[in-house]
Amino acid sequence: MAKKVIIVGGVAGGATTAARLRRLDEQTEIVMIERGEYISFANCGLPYYIGGAIQERDALLVQTVEGMSKKFNMDIRNLSEVTRIDRERKVVEIKNLKTGETYDENYDVLVLSPGASPIKPPIPGINEAEALYTLRNIPDTDKIKAYVDEQQPKKATVIGGGFIGVEMAENLLERGVEVTLVEMADQIMAPIDFEMASILHQHLREKGVKLVLEDGVKSFEKNGKLINLNSGKQIDTDLVILAIGVAPENKLAKKAGLELGLRGAIRVNERLQTADESIYAIGDAIEVKDYINGQATHIPLAWPANRQGRIVADHINGIDSKYQGTLGTSIAKVFDMTVAATGNNEKTLKRLGISYDVVHVHPSSHAGYYPGAFPIALKLIFDRETGRIFGAQAVSYDGADKRIDVLATAIKGGMTIFDLPDLELAYAPPYSSAKDPVNMAGYAAKNIAEGLVETVQWHELNDILADGGYLIDVREPIERDMGMIEGSVNIPLGELRDRLGEIPVKEVYVYCQVGLRGYLASRILKQAGFKVRNLDGGYKTYSCVYEPDASENCGTPISDNGVVQRHAAMEEIAAGSAQSSVGLAMEAAPAAKDAVTPVAPDLRVAPPTVKTTLDACGLSCPGPIMKVYKTIGDMQDGEVMEVHATDPGFAKDIKAWCEKTGNKLISNKFEDKKFKAQIMKGNVVVPLNTMAATVEVPTGVPTAAPAKNGATMVVFSGDLDKASTIATFIIASGAAAMGKEVTLFFTFWGLNILKRNDAPSTEKDMMAKMFSMMMPKGANDLPLSKMNMGGMGSKMIKTVMANKNVDSLETLMKNAQEAGVKLVACGMSMDIMGIAKEELIDGVEIGGVAAYLGDAEDSGLNLFI
Repeated sequence: MAKKVIIVGGVAGGATTAARLRRLDEQTEIVMIERGEYISFANCGLPYYIGGAIQERDALLVQTVEGMSKKFNMDIRNLSEVTRIDRERKVVEIKNLKTGETYDENYDVLVLSPGASPIKPPIPGINEAEALYTLRNIPDTDKIKAYVDEQQPKKATVIGGGFIGVEMAENLLERGVEVTLVEMADQIMAPIDFEMASILHQHLREKGVKLVLEDGVKSFEKNGKLINLNSGKQIDTDLVILAIGVAPENKLAKKAGLELGLRGAIRVNERLQTADESIYAIGDAIEVKDYINGQATHIPLAWPANRQGRIVADHINGIDSKYQGTLGTSIAKVFDMTVAATGNNEKTLKRLGISYDVVHVHPSSHAGYYPGAFPIALKLIFDRETGRIFGAQAVSYDGADKRIDVLATAIKGGMTIFDLPDLELAYAPPYSSAKDPVNMAGYAAKNIAEGLVETVQWHELNDILADGGYLIDVREPIERDMGMIEGSVNIPLGELRDRLGEIPVKEVYVYCQVGLRGYLASRILKQAGFKVRNLDGGYKTYSCVYEPDASENCGTPISDNGVVQRHAAMEEIAAGSAQSSVGLAMEAAPAAKDAVTPVAPDLRVAPPTVKTTLDACGLSCPGPIMKVYKTIGDMQDGEVMEVHATDPGFAKDIKAWCEKTGNKLISNKFEDKKFKAQIMKGNVVVPLNTMAATVEVPTGVPTAAPAKNGATMVVFSGDLDKASTIATFIIASGAAAMGKEVTLFFTFWGLNILKRNDAPSTEKDMMAKMFSMMMPKGANDLPLSKMNMGGMGSKMIKTVMANKNVDSLETLMKNAQEAGVKLVACGMSMDIMGIAKEELIDGVEIGGVAAYLGDAEDSGLNLFI
């Protein structure tokens, strides 16, 4: 005799159960009862339909009543609700929500898949809030989208920093709405740990989201237009999205006397049966076993619901399938970034008292010499004794998804950290590196487990330093200029062996940028008799928490949100202020009565027409900015250029460049794995080598005194790394591109940089000839200051520069001269060292100290290199 199975609820779990039941048995009578209108829809895609990324509403509908009924021969009753279960009679009471009719329906097997409902706490004023919404289904989506489309709110407040909250914040911002995100915890995205979430905090803020952490809603006033926070702060808003979490739909099960578990979720066994063996329960409504720690938990995700539906259908048909537990693998898009996690985080393991170790690595998403590589902040949590993997987390612009998928597979496959280095993963330069980030995480964890290195975590270091700990920074001095840990002593890795005698204590701590050089330093120090611990994840991980403004240190490039930035820029352009009409020289001047404001196109009505598209992909700093300057010089005021770049610092650099040069940054976004910026040429032409451009000022408008905007640099060193490539010409080109008048003053060994490779022979005395024989013959012959190895070091660094698409020294020098950088050779030093003017490259001026001091007096920046 055929069985009759009633399924309560559709979407992921219920619809999957029904489809699998039919595939296994053509005779089973299947009845699906769905309270809503839609039986199967893409609930994870709802925020993106509101934001416009998904254009067609019908794309959200996975199955329709008519289509599924015919395809699977089942009885589907939507807009109907099961109101009661009579377990003894095996009967459910069903109410037709369209007619109000109530009737009974018998079953042999009952499957409960009611899902979970958004939590809506009894906050004072919440019921009076007119524009307060939760997001669970298609009708919720329609209401929110209609409100945004028709009412065009200027401000929205999202309460809750989980998946739905963050996704709604992004999509509302994409619609041009100013967004405030309020989260009661100290971080967003609970599945990841604080230091990983800190990367996302910075990214959200850079995108324009006003992020409020460790604060909750106390009350609503003015029909929801005013939000009072627990801290006393107030938020004016036009729209509220409540996304503080979900609670299992347990009303039906509770009335039927079925056992409930954690958070009121329906308790089931490994075959997903409730306390009544003829009643199964699946999806967001049930309590599950945590796959890692074995404890009961509630994890409402799509994959478990789908898998559970199939298992229930199998068991109903005599296939002994079992649900092994939920690993909690999850992923989310956060504007341009991806956050992904699997397994347990540190918070969970600490709460359960489980001992663990952690390693942070920051490898590139693919080979660094192939354009478009981005660093991945990857965290691995493990047991050093057994090698068992407890969990992993990743945040990146690219590549986080597949690394977490690999690690989730490794966990399910019973692999340990000792197996990760042996994973043979697909490699080609556009997709990965010969040592994949997963391999790298495995190597780092293995070093800890095998006792090759001891680590200190980011949250431990400050207390250690406060107690007098001795911290060594093994990075190069120039890296410290971009950020350092206060109280650290700088001994570069290449000098460490020779400077061991300078270390006053035997117990030390070391750090570098990402942890690798710190590991090498640890091995040197340990074998020299020191007790040493390396800062896990290096300065990148540390700075993401303690120096959140130093976003480049997090390995997370910064870019502004295109729509909101465009909106703000258009408002300013359309306003036609006196400031934008006369440029930077008029910055503080009030508008004159008779001033004529140029008419700019109303960009709020239509997007700007792009006159020029510039491809700067593959170029390293300052290449993209230099290319922008050269191109914009041939454009007319009001014309728009679109620039594509892959350099991680480009989005931040182009914003600063536009601010300094009087050009208008219309949009600045990350799209299709590129940074894309649209720039309107400003109303004032700012020459490359001067910001004090002559501007025609309307009568009656006072002018500001010209600011010192030059830059002078004294180049003393003749080493390839110290003087030329790393410092002088990159800084000079960048300063020139920012509109500064740049002078480079070369003296003593720095003169070797200016020598011609094909210098003619000149008459010299004996001392000058000796100098000539000993010194480099030009820019192509410069040595490294460290590890030169008879010239091999120089060749190696030039090869690396070429692979990384960094311009050669000769190209940098040529670009600097073309940008208007003035090269001055010290006449006195030339005389002492026997260098003749004929030996120098074209375009070099001969000058003395007085000439240099004159330029220095007029500059606002002076460097000695």
